[in-house]
Amino acid sequence: MREVRDSQLWNYDLAPTTEAARTWTWVDISALWVGMAVSVPAYMLASGLIQQGMSWLQALMTVFLGNVIVLIPMLLIGHAGTKYGVPFPVLLRSSFGTMGARLPALLRGLVACGWFGIQTWVGGFAIYQIINAVSGGALVGSNLPILDIDTAQLICFLSFWAVQVYFIAHGIESIRWLEKLAAPLLILMAIALLIWAYNASSGMGTIFSQASQFVPGGPREGQFWDVFWPSLTAMVGFWATLTLNIPDFTRYAKSQREQIIGQVVGLPIPMAMLAFVSVSVTSATVVIFGEQIWDPVVMAGKMSGSTAIVGLFLLIVATLTTNLAANVVAPANGFCNIAPNRISFKTGGYITAGLGIAMMPWKLLESAGDYLFVWLVGYSSLLGPIAGILIADYFFIRSKNLHIEALYQRGQDYEYTQGWNIIAIVALILGIMPSLPGFLYAAGVTENTHDLFITLYNYAWFVGASSSAVFYFLLMRYKK
Repeated sequence: MREVRDSQLWNYDLAPTTEAARTWTWVDISALWVGMAVSVPAYMLASGLIQQGMSWLQALMTVFLGNVIVLIPMLLIGHAGTKYGVPFPVLLRSSFGTMGARLPALLRGLVACGWFGIQTWVGGFAIYQIINAVSGGALVGSNLPILDIDTAQLICFLSFWAVQVYFIAHGIESIRWLEKLAAPLLILMAIALLIWAYNASSGMGTIFSQASQFVPGGPREGQFWDVFWPSLTAMVGFWATLTLNIPDFTRYAKSQREQIIGQVVGLPIPMAMLAFVSVSVTSATVVIFGEQIWDPVVMAGKMSGSTAIVGLFLLIVATLTTNLAANVVAPANGFCNIAPNRISFKTGGYITAGLGIAMMPWKLLESAGDYLFVWLVGYSSLLGPIAGILIADYFFIRSKNLHIEALYQRGQDYEYTQGWNIIAIVALILGIMPSLPGFLYAAGVTENTHDLFITLYNYAWFVGASSSAVFYFLLMRYKK
């Protein structure tokens, strides 16, 4: 063990959790999921589907089905974290090699940086709305060049960013403490929002009056499946990030039973509840404000007096709990894995915070279409193949047996070719390629593409995960 600790692949943040550190019960894991699930971007999933033309029931079922599907790889990959106590970047070394693991960990980390920026923008904009509500709109001003936001918005964004940096500096236990404390408050917030919509719109009848735009005679007649499949992929893609780095949390679970129950209770149920609140409130805004508002921060800004201030404050809490757990831990560990002897978890968190600013996240949220079909589906085509490779390696190649000490040493079982498993890299590329033309078309980089590539892109996560898993399994078997 002394040789492992002297290795450049080891530090205290990446080391396997000890028995004494495995204290998380299913309640802790469920609270973690509630803290991550009850958030503005998650709310915007279902309300964004209504904006795309779905009825409330179609939107609700799409969100629920997507979260049931993504729960399966979440539990499978989480198994390794609980059994061996290793974080996501270390687990990657089994399939990608001791050095090659840096690539997928970095890809996952960069996506999380984008999410960190989005959530920070949401929290900062809520602060902006509160100050405007108190001051009577005193912060409205002209936009800064290049940034396309005004000075006050930038200051609020940076202020919320600084609060999160405080928790990064105090480590993962401070994040767990915050999640457990905030979970009941977030559930009450969702219930209160639903009650407000019911009272303000004079009953649930008006809330569910909006019909699907895909029915005969509707403005988007016959286009339901064209919207449903990429939307389902987007729902899966929303948690494609956590699907990969769930071992970062399950490594603290007391047992497999605790991590399984915690995730089953904590993921699909809160997401379904939030989806119901989202579609209800979004539909009610037509009656209350005379327009459909899919962004809860904008909606809260239109409320009056103390109701608006309380609502925005709770949105800030929801955003804080989601961002710290979902979008800091993974990239912090990922950057730490690049040079474990030089970069700690905290330093990796600071890098994440810096990149989150540089990505100008407000531009990613300019429309529901861009949010759902470019950002969410786009990165799912990148992360799905990594999930497929992890599952194929851990369950079918290794039969759930890992050599822990070798994961932290060069020249051992997972060294492959100078630390790189070329088979994993090839499988990753082959899994990404089918969705690439469709992504370039959806992002506006190319003007035309074949319908086949659009279809493949609509199923990006599924195509990438399954194809990479099959390629990896066959190539590894052939190698043996």
